[in-house]
Formats: sequence, structure tokens, C-alpha cells
Amino acid sequence: AFRCRKMVGGRCYLEAVPQPHSVPLTDLTHIDRQKERLLRNTAAFVAGRPANNVLLTGARGTGKSSLVKALLPQFAAEGLRLIEVDKTQLVDLPDIVQLIAERPERFILYCDDLSFEEGDDAYKALKTALDGGIARRCNNVLVYATSNRRHLMPERMRDNLEHQLDEEGEIRPGETTEEKVSLSERFGLWLSFYPFSQEDYLAAVVVWLNHFKLKMNAETEKAALRWALMRGARSGRVAWQFACDWAGRKPKERKVDLL
Repeated sequence: AFRCRKMVGGRCYLEAVPQPHSVPLTDLTHIDRQKERLLRNTAAFVAGRPANNVLLTGARGTGKSSLVKALLPQFAAEGLRLIEVDKTQLVDLPDIVQLIAERPERFILYCDDLSFEEGDDAYKALKTALDGGIARRCNNVLVYATSNRRHLMPERMRDNLEHQLDEEGEIRPGETTEEKVSLSERFGLWLSFYPFSQEDYLAAVVVWLNHFKLKMNAETEKAALRWALMRGARSGRVAWQFACDWAGRKPKERKVDLL
């Protein structure tokens, strides 16, 4: 795994990450369909077959980022490498790609929590990186991005005013909407993530409690449900946070009324 860094003169270089953070794929629960499709796409990529750039969107805390990071230990022996690219560094994508274009490894450029505002220069840089500009797209590079927004840019009410009806009554989107959709359409594979049901959330709690060698019982289940209620969400992240809190307590402190 690598991070993109800049020298004093402005040139990019890749800094190795000695201990990449990763979660075992088996610990990521209730996203089996998304996991299967991402693994299939990545397996094709590392094998040198055609594969797509991937956009993972949807509810927060449901495993989008963890799923991408879990690919590294899964495919590292087959030549996969992961490069974390911050949104502010997207304008440097041509330089990053140039650094790795002739390497034998297969590189995923990982952009986490991606979103743009109107007029953002990084937006156009990413569009060019996804489809290629005048230079052809590199065969050993893909972009995997996570976002809470499907179209990566804010959608405003005034955009709807640009929609037009033709003589047959068909709705045609305006130029602003077309521009906002055009970036997400450059990702060949879309994976959507949804809020957990109560059953899914409790199953995730069980997984993370097992990680700390703890068991679920009636008192723990009641505490886990109250934890989710206080945070207004049910997700894998909330399940992990509850398990951390519960495991960090002394046995006599594990009571619902202490949450």
C-alpha cells in the first residue's frame, strides 16, 4: 500500500505504508452481493483481463471503505497494490499514473469519501483519469472510489428547472444535470450499500463481539440496540463502535443504564 506525497518542488512520489489497515473479508457481513461483484472485478484485473473502475456509494458505515482495503491482503500475492489518493491530490493523477504506468504490478487508486463542489478542478482531472485524455488509459491502473453521493456532486433544486419536454412529452435533462451524471457514468461498476436492518445490525454486533472473545446475551443485545438508537443509525461501523465500548468495560460496568 502507498500514499501519494509531494516533494518541495511539487512533484509527486509514492510513500509506502508499512502496516496497511485492513479488515478480513469474512468479518464484513451482510454485503455479500457487493463483495462478490467487487472480488470478481478485482480478480479479473489482477489476472490481466478487462475490468471496470468501481464506485461504491450509499449509507455511511456499511463497509464501503473496509471492503476496498480488504482487497489488498486478498490479492497482494498476485501483484495487486493499493494507492490512497486524497481528493486534493486528484489534480496530480496524470503524474501518479506516469509513475506506475510501466510497472508490472496492478494498481488500484483508492479515493475515499469522494465528493465535489461545483467548479472543483479535481472533478475534471478524475474524469480524464477514468476515461483517458489524448493518451490511452493504462492497463495496470483502476480507480475505486467510495462516496455517500451517487453522482458525487450536490444536486440542487434549480437543476430541475433546466429539464425540458419535447413534443411527445419526454423529459430531457438539462446541461447541468448531464454534467453531474457524466462523472459517475465513467465508473463501469456501481455498487450500492444500504442501511442495516435490526437483524443485520445485531448479526454484525455478534461478529465484532466474537473478535473481542465476548458472547451475545440478552443484556448485551439490549445494550447494542440502545447504542444504535442513541446514534440514529444501524450499520457495521456502529456495531464495531458498540463492541469496542462493550469490550473496554469491566464486567461489572456492562449494563444498559451506563450507556
